[in-house]
Amino acid sequence: MNTPYVQAEPRRAEVDQLTGPTLLEFGSPWCGYCRAAQPLIAEALAGHAGIRHLKIADSSGKRLGRSFRIKLWPTLVFLSNGKELARLVRPRDAKSIGDAIAQINGMESKR
Repeated sequence: MNTPYVQAEPRRAEVDQLTGPTLLEFGSPWCGYCRAAQPLIAEALAGHAGIRHLKIADSSGKRLGRSFRIKLWPTLVFLSNGKELARLVRPRDAKSIGDAIAQINGMESKR
């Protein structure tokens, strides 16, 4: 998973209006924890083409990260129709990420 972190973050209002399942990944390309999590995230996302995955470059001056109260990287925020359903901070395995993906995918199948 070599998708770069986007520097131009969306506004919180835009994120709140997203439809469907979304994974927000807050981190930094130089963060060792973030780099270590990339294969885990890729493994968990395999077979879930319908999940929107936004990699947000976070730092102390970034408003979107502050609005989600991000303290450590990577932090994965799992949304369904703009609502947070799950959050993982510094995930250590693909299973926990996959479980959270199943949770937001499950919400979509109930609509």
